[in-house]
This record gives sequence, structure tokens and C-alpha cells, in this order.
Amino acid sequence: MSKRVGIPRALFYYHYFPLWKTFFEELGAEVVVSGNTTKKTMDEGSKTCVDEACLPIKIFFGHVIELKDKVDFLFIPRFTSVSKGEYICPKFGGLPDMIKNTVDNLPEIIDVDVDLWKKGSNPLVSAFEVGSYFTRERRMIMKAYRKAMESFREFRTEVKKGILPEDILSKKLRLIKKSDGPRLNIAVIGHGYNVYDSYANMDMVNKLKNKGVNVLTIDMVDSSVIKEKVKTLSKRMFWNYGTRAIGSALHFLDRKDIDGIIYLMSFGCGIDSFVADLIERRVRRKKDLPFIVLTIDEHSGEAGMDTRIEAFIDMIRWRSKSESNISAHG
Repeated sequence: MSKRVGIPRALFYYHYFPLWKTFFEELGAEVVVSGNTTKKTMDEGSKTCVDEACLPIKIFFGHVIELKDKVDFLFIPRFTSVSKGEYICPKFGGLPDMIKNTVDNLPEIIDVDVDLWKKGSNPLVSAFEVGSYFTRERRMIMKAYRKAMESFREFRTEVKKGILPEDILSKKLRLIKKSDGPRLNIAVIGHGYNVYDSYANMDMVNKLKNKGVNVLTIDMVDSSVIKEKVKTLSKRMFWNYGTRAIGSALHFLDRKDIDGIIYLMSFGCGIDSFVADLIERRVRRKKDLPFIVLTIDEHSGEAGMDTRIEAFIDMIRWRSKSESNISAHG
């Protein structure tokens, strides 16, 4: 009987799931994914996790609780760095320990270190460590890793075509209602686990689509473009996410077909608090482009989110249609 590996549908799931799924299945494991985030997921996570944690971490706890009695292993990598010379949020590095010391009756946790900070760091080291839970044959692990990287590249190619990761991973493209007026191109800047988790963001992406918006995200911008754009900064970014967020925002600012930018952040996120401000300053200084920050937390009232989205879209459509007809004196 194959071993079951549980993967929480949260955090880096939206970036790396095709890679992880292929790797484990090539080694003969059965991959079990938690369901979509629900109120129960959020409530269970919030109740179990420390109060100071941000919403995405609380949601991750909820997904772990859903999975823990259904699998032989939980895959919770200890992420430190996913790019050379840059770190990610320290909560990712401490996540396996937070889970182990807070959640009861856990299966064995695969908490391999992922740290690509140093030059010459090789992700294969982590792959061999994870693979050793299922086989001693290094050749088999190497083959699984190659297949996994192939799946990951195919996934990234689809995303760069403008397809949202959420739609690819759920294997369905959502129906879009017809809306009045021409379609708008709006860039949504934010962590993937905020942008693609429709419960956490109160279905923001689909609400935008149904209002005639083409949603563009960080993941649709090629890494080479991001690297080129961040060279204009006076100082190199310390955080991987900061680099990607600012680089993609500068790319969207240079495009002539972008109608507005939404920055989606979770309350209590230290990185978001200053990256959002840096991007807003660039937007205000460089271009007269509509910009708004939307903040999410564990409160579930949608009225505020709906009102701000509607007002933002209405303002953009009004500007494109009427602003040029207003005289200079107002």
C-alpha cells in the first residue's frame, strides 16, 4: 500500500504544487491535498495558532488540522530562501516547529530545509532528503526530480500565458459574466496565497473578472523582466517577495495597457507593510495610474471589500470616459 503524503492547500501550494505532486507520485506515494479554504479552516487555524501570526499562517494551520488524521506524512518544508541572496518571511522557516509544538496527534512531518541563499546551493540536496523517506535508490529520486521540474516548467509556462494558478490547479477555467463597457487590465500585486485563495480574499479575483477585468499577477511576469526592473532601485531588496512585487509593479507601470493596480495584503504582514508603501510611492511619482491597497484579515464581512472594488472599477471607467472633458479650472 502506498504511503500517503499530505500537502496543505495554503502558502507555497499555489507556487510549487505541480512540482511536489509529480515528485511524490513518481516515488510511488499518494498525494492528499486538503480542501479549499472555508470558514471552518480559518476558525480552526485561528483557534490553534498564536494570535500574533498573520492570516495566511492561521489558514495553513487550519489545513494541517484537516489533513493530519488522513495521511502518513505531512509535507511542511522549512523554507529559508528560494533565491540566491534573498530571504523569505522568517515565519516559513519556523513553520514546522510552530506546527509540531501546537497541533496534537500529528503524523511524521517531512520538514526538509530549503535554503538557496548561498551561491552554489543545490536544490537536489533537499530532493534527495525528501526522497529518502520513500526509497533508497538515488537514481529513482533523480528521475522523480527531473519529472517534477518538467511539470513545474509546464505549469509556469501556462501561468505566463495569463492563466491564474488557481484555475490551473483546480483544472477548470471559471465562467466570466458579461459586463458593461470595455474590459480593463488590472494588475493585482500580492503574495500568491492571498491572491489565489478565494475564501481568504473574499472571492476578490472572480469579482474583478465578473466586472469586466482581466487580472494580471506577479506570477505572469517573467523573472528576467523582474530582475531587469529592480536594477533601477538604489539598493537591492532583502526579500524575495519584495523583489518580485516591486519588479512586477515597475513592469506594469511601463506597460501602456494597464488601467490600474491593486495591492492585496494581509493585516499584520511586516513585509507587505513596507513593500506596499514603496510601490505606491513609485506609482505616484512615475505615472498617474489608479492604485489601491486592500487589506484582508480573519474577519469575514465582505461589504467593505465589495464597496472598494466597485468604487475602484467605477472610478477607472469614469476616468477613461469623462475625465478629458473636464476643464482645467474644474
